[in-house]
Amino acid sequence: MPLMDSTYGIRRMLLIVASALPALSQSPPPSAGRPWHSLDERQIIKDADRFHQPAFRVEPDKTYSLAELIDIAEAHNPETRVAWERARAQTDMLGIARSELYPVLSAIALSGVDRSEVPFGSQFYRQTVSGFQISLDLNYTIFDFGARRGRIDAERARVLAANVGFNDTHRKLIYEVEQAYYRLLNNSSQEGAARASLANAQAVQQAAEARLRGGLAALPDVLEARSATAQAQYDLQDVIGAEEIARGDLATTLGTSATAMIRVQSLGDMPTPAAVGESVDQAIDRALQQRPDLQEQVAGIRQANAEQKEARADYYPKLNVRATSSVQSLYLLQQTLPSGHTTDLTGGLAFSLNWTVFDGGARRKRVAEADAANRRAQAQAGAARDRIEDEVWTAYSNLSTAFRQRDAATALLDAATQSYSAALESYNYGVRNLLDVTAAQKVLAQARSADVLARTRVLSALADLAFRTGDSIQAGPRRPQP
Repeated sequence: MPLMDSTYGIRRMLLIVASALPALSQSPPPSAGRPWHSLDERQIIKDADRFHQPAFRVEPDKTYSLAELIDIAEAHNPETRVAWERARAQTDMLGIARSELYPVLSAIALSGVDRSEVPFGSQFYRQTVSGFQISLDLNYTIFDFGARRGRIDAERARVLAANVGFNDTHRKLIYEVEQAYYRLLNNSSQEGAARASLANAQAVQQAAEARLRGGLAALPDVLEARSATAQAQYDLQDVIGAEEIARGDLATTLGTSATAMIRVQSLGDMPTPAAVGESVDQAIDRALQQRPDLQEQVAGIRQANAEQKEARADYYPKLNVRATSSVQSLYLLQQTLPSGHTTDLTGGLAFSLNWTVFDGGARRKRVAEADAANRRAQAQAGAARDRIEDEVWTAYSNLSTAFRQRDAATALLDAATQSYSAALESYNYGVRNLLDVTAAQKVLAQARSADVLARTRVLSALADLAFRTGDSIQAGPRRPQP
């Protein structure tokens, strides 16, 4: 007997410890001084590995256009999938709200046995009743003064908001792809400019070394030229690193691995208009018609109006009807009495009128809340209009500035190229000193970088204006897109 008690005690202790392990794995860390690794961490890591997006192949030898990359991003970036599933779920919610316009029909099947002792006189007699029943129950709201219609209109407004939100996701994604594309385009072109600047610095160094060998230059001139070459080499490596980062950013925006090798067009292959070609008022008017985020705010006003209608309907009665129909089959067994059986069709029809006479002001507060929500939605829409107008104005101004900077950068590059060529030629003839040549070479390098930046800034500003006006998601844009 003591052995049995001890075995039982050990089993009970093991059961308590086993039941406490999950709780211990979820307990907080013992102190704030070290990282906390629970038993469930490995399982979480395994679960996270299952949610990878399906990979797609980027052809490393193909040169992709911006339009092709936008199509890839829209098909594979997970953000579009999230917005799409959200819109689909909201459509299902609208279907749920519409189902209230129809009756609810329920089928019920019951089977049971009831056994009891029934008193009769001074004796008790056993009675057993077994039965089977199938029932149909129909409930329908005949009239509710617009409460259901208000809920349906509210869900319809939410569907509209989800749909335009889906469009806005595409608008933002297109803009992200464009900006990542132009950053990569700028860095790639900057690499070419940096290599050209390195070649110029090496040419100056070679000229200085040649003059030193001929006794026409001093050693400090050669050291200055070598320093300029090293600086050009350093600038080139900095640009190459920025280009690698920009390439990874573009690949991530597309929805693929950051290590994917994506080739883009050269800056010279990207056509750009010579000027804006429209007034800022036209751009603002178009933005107010096309921007999905403003349409989402207007959908919010519709939703608030519908919720007002639903809240006011609570002041009025609701008329419901209920109809039931049942088929019963009963068997009766009684002690000392003959058994019995019956089968019959039963049912009923009832109308109910429900009207809340007093609720302590709850309905009034709900109506006031709905009114406030409506006013808030209208104010948010007004604020969105003001914000959009300011965004378009800023984008338009930036684009105009980018066009002027591009013209100035072109003139600067021409002048710097001529100045460098003249300075190097004069140095070879001994007319100019090395400091003049290296200064002209640095100005030329800056002019090349500024020219590349100015040209890509025009493309980026064009994309920004298309993003602010909503042109980027229109099937037929009204003005040339980059």
